[in-house]
Amino acid sequence: MRYAAVSALSHPGLLRERNEDSLVIGPWTLCATVTESSQTLVFPLGTPLVVAVADGLGGQPGGDVASALVARRMASIGPALSGEDAVRDALNACNRAVYEAGGGEGGSLATMGTTVAGIVVQPDSLTVFNVGDSRVFAAAPDGLRQVSVDDSPPLEQGRHTTHLVTQCLGGTLAYRAVHPHVTTVPLSAGDRYLICTDGLTDPVPQHVLDEVIREHDDGRAAFELWKAAIAAGGPDNVTLAVVRVADT
Repeated sequence: MRYAAVSALSHPGLLRERNEDSLVIGPWTLCATVTESSQTLVFPLGTPLVVAVADGLGGQPGGDVASALVARRMASIGPALSGEDAVRDALNACNRAVYEAGGGEGGSLATMGTTVAGIVVQPDSLTVFNVGDSRVFAAAPDGLRQVSVDDSPPLEQGRHTTHLVTQCLGGTLAYRAVHPHVTTVPLSAGDRYLICTDGLTDPVPQHVLDEVIREHDDGRAAFELWKAAIAAGGPDNVTLAVVRVADT
């Protein structure tokens, strides 16, 4: 039988007062809170398994509310995400739900928003999805390879990161439709994936992420990735999940 081992953690970092990230692993969610160490869950593959992170928009009210709403909704509908169209429909529904929860113009949470990025794992295939700049990486033999698509404007000369996004779930007073990035790839035993918010990828270069993933498995990999973000200053909330697929 094929199974997925998922190791994850979520932490506010060193400079933020609170954690506005959320995480979903199958039916389990971790919303706007803190884990002191990585948690590892193992799932037999059959029913679609969703693993995703959501990063509430900073500088606007309700980022934690928006990310938690999306995480809980994805957890509840995860078993029905059997194809790309179902994933797109789910993300569009999440977008509408964030706007509805914001209350529209005059509401205290009217402009709350969140990114989302993740995977849906099935026995022989994996669907990658994202809206915003949270990321999904595949641990390929030739190095860590980004398989999500950043919704970010072009970087100014000399800059390596930006906090600006060109689309997210919610985030504006008036409703704005999203165009999720969704793609499906074959899945084999031994495949590994990293799903994370930009609290990891902004301060930690990709070659360092690759070194950690190559050196460690499961919970230790998740912990060492978090340590790398903290060692780099921990400027933002850090939420990540390492997924490993194996056969019994």
